[in-house]
Amino acid sequence: MSSLNSLRLNLKVAQKQILTPGLVQMVSVLVLNKLELKEMMNQEIMENPILEEMLDDGPTSLEELAEREERNGDPADKEVLKAEGTEDPFEDIDFGSFFEDYLDPGYRSPQAEVVELPSFENLLSNPTSLLDHLRWQLTVSQHPPALQTAIESILGNLNENGYLTTSLDEVASVAGIELAVLEEALRLVQECDPPGVGARDLRECLLLQLRAVGGDGTTAWQIASDYLPLLEGKQHREIARALKKPVEEITTAVEALKKLDPFPGQRYNQSQPRLIEPDVFIVKSGDEYAAVVNEDDLPQIRLNPSYRRMIEPGVATPREVRNYVKERYTSAMRLLKNIEQRKQTIVRVCQAVIGRQRDFLDYGVDYLKPMMIKDVAEEVGVHPSTVSRAVASKYAHTPQGVFELRYFFSEAVNGPSGGAVPLLILKRKVSKMIEQEDKTSPLTDDQIASILSQQGITVNRRTVAKYRADLKIPSTHQRRIKQ
Repeated sequence: MSSLNSLRLNLKVAQKQILTPGLVQMVSVLVLNKLELKEMMNQEIMENPILEEMLDDGPTSLEELAEREERNGDPADKEVLKAEGTEDPFEDIDFGSFFEDYLDPGYRSPQAEVVELPSFENLLSNPTSLLDHLRWQLTVSQHPPALQTAIESILGNLNENGYLTTSLDEVASVAGIELAVLEEALRLVQECDPPGVGARDLRECLLLQLRAVGGDGTTAWQIASDYLPLLEGKQHREIARALKKPVEEITTAVEALKKLDPFPGQRYNQSQPRLIEPDVFIVKSGDEYAAVVNEDDLPQIRLNPSYRRMIEPGVATPREVRNYVKERYTSAMRLLKNIEQRKQTIVRVCQAVIGRQRDFLDYGVDYLKPMMIKDVAEEVGVHPSTVSRAVASKYAHTPQGVFELRYFFSEAVNGPSGGAVPLLILKRKVSKMIEQEDKTSPLTDDQIASILSQQGITVNRRTVAKYRADLKIPSTHQRRIKQ
């Protein structure tokens, strides 16, 4: 009884954040670049019958003209819709404003019409991949089914550099193929062009390439086979001492090894050129810059007027059909609002970037200023995550070229007279110093830090080493060229 008496009903007030479908879609639309937005809009047109693409196929029909005249003169669009004696939540939607904007076939942003934008042509080819190249060679000869299966297993485990990344024992256990058959398949793959493909490590890759040119047993072969660690450290004298050969002969062999390709598969797996189309044009009109969203080739969407008439008061439309059309209209208008919201957000963020990077737009990369996402967010009046989404994977066409919007956001380091220097500019300075150094006596990290200090930029040796590593620049010892 006591346990039953302890049961109570309690009321608790709590705040909970709920993402509505409209908010979820707004976030999703904002992060899309132009090409992704176009794909999403085409998908929505296919799925939602209320949406249709406006095609430039001649003058407006008499039916559309009559519909527009009726809409302009009759305030019925703003009346409350009622569903057979009960209040309808659909009544809160202002049809007039949406149809005024999106039903008119002539709808287009005025700013996008008057600004002359640059044109782009993209002619991309589809080069042969490494696997295609290898399969073409291996199909010249007929192989038993078991061996052909083993060859496909080997090819499927090659990485982009042409190396076999999985042991034969593991391939045998997973694919259920005999180890001897896999070894024969690997031998056939390693005989293919490019030489070195199918190797399991750098040593085997170099040896396969030397064998292809008849270099078995040479000094270069001995170095690649047994002395790669010493070769990486440029310890030529130690190698000569171990092989009991003159240093000159070792140097000649090393030069031959340098002509080999440590990544034979890369020539067929070049990173494909990405199709980049600017999402924003930053254009100069007079003395001022303006941001214009690139809407070229985007579907011009409108709401289908035939479906609208099905939900007008007095039209005998079945309840199920009416409810479906209402739901589709709500979804369509939500999409149109979110697309417009995306456009306005990108424009506002880009205008804030223009205000802070005017010198960059006028004079070039060396005049880029430090800029943080949170500072732009405060200026625009949105959350930093909104700015981050607005610039994600998007590119701007500027007088200085096409740049990713994230390029303009860079951390600051202490510069001359207490000023700030963008991290990007600092790395460019380090890279330029190393490019112009005397290769027989390259600059050390301490020397680079000292030079930057003389220019008023405060960094230490460890920071310079970090920047150099980020730029994939070798150390001082590795850059030195002996006379």
